[in-house]
Amino acid sequence: MSPIRVVLVDDHPMFREGVRFTLHRADDIEVVAEAADGAAAIAAVADTAPDVVLMDLAMPGVGGLEAITRILHDHPSVAVLVLTMSEHDTALFAALRAGARGYLVKGAPGQEIVSAIRSVAAGHVLIGAPVAARTLEVLTDPGPPGSADLGIDYGLTEREHEVLGLLARGLTNQQIADRLVISPITARNHVSKILTKLQLRSRRDVIRRFGRHERS
Repeated sequence: MSPIRVVLVDDHPMFREGVRFTLHRADDIEVVAEAADGAAAIAAVADTAPDVVLMDLAMPGVGGLEAITRILHDHPSVAVLVLTMSEHDTALFAALRAGARGYLVKGAPGQEIVSAIRSVAAGHVLIGAPVAARTLEVLTDPGPPGSADLGIDYGLTEREHEVLGLLARGLTNQQIADRLVISPITARNHVSKILTKLQLRSRRDVIRRFGRHERS
């Protein structure tokens, strides 16, 4: 039986190295290419025809969501498994809407990543445990605040999804900047755009609407 062919996409070389080591220990999985951004991922998929793409979302240049959309447009049989830092529901739903078959948060055990690759390669949809419970809560909650209104339809960018998740946890602009390795001015600009797109007046409104979906 042929191994599951995987393209590994993440902009952090050390992280890719760790995941690659984990996957190489699985007899039925072969890493056929690596990429550090979405554009390189699109090219790698075209060159190697993988079964699964293990995809980060937040990357420089072409981000993960755009890469997923473009990859699946040209290669609809490829299974995309997201492996990213964001636990926020908006990032999850945006990834699934783009066509991803699975969503894991970085820090998932190696065996969970291996099992997830096997699962999406077999045609299943998989959501990692840290976000699965909150996802069910969102889908079954009939009313406000924000049960079906989690920012997805407001045109948030991938980076704004990340900032929204941190903002909902009560982080300051400086803390957001430190976490995402951006300048405080950039963080402030993202917060301002998010408030405008979500039609909210203050950071407190963001926490009231989205904070309950950010429990650790």
